[in-house]
Amino acid sequence: MNDHAAVALDSEGYLINPEDWDESLASTLARQLAIALGEEHWKVLQFMRAYWQEHRVIPDVRHVIDHLAQALGTTKREAKQQLFKMFPYGYVQQACKIAGMQRPRAWSTG
Repeated sequence: MNDHAAVALDSEGYLINPEDWDESLASTLARQLAIALGEEHWKVLQFMRAYWQEHRVIPDVRHVIDHLAQALGTTKREAKQQLFKMFPYGYVQQACKIAGMQRPRAWSTG
């Protein structure tokens, strides 16, 4: 997918159809949120996409923190701190948007 103008977003900037997502779109969305994607960001985003592909639901932040702790070889506490450094305005507000998720319902964000 290269025509990001054709991608439908809701009024808050979340993808309406998560199937429209690709890495190029993630980069565009990240730039709009003033986030420079690095290797650790991609680990999170790829995990979120794989989880969504398998379960058809957005992974709760707990699952992302568990994955990040394992990927980085750190504690869950350190992984949570790192996640919120990477996405300073929050998991739902930034990571879910960049990963192409639909707007999450009310649930724990960490």
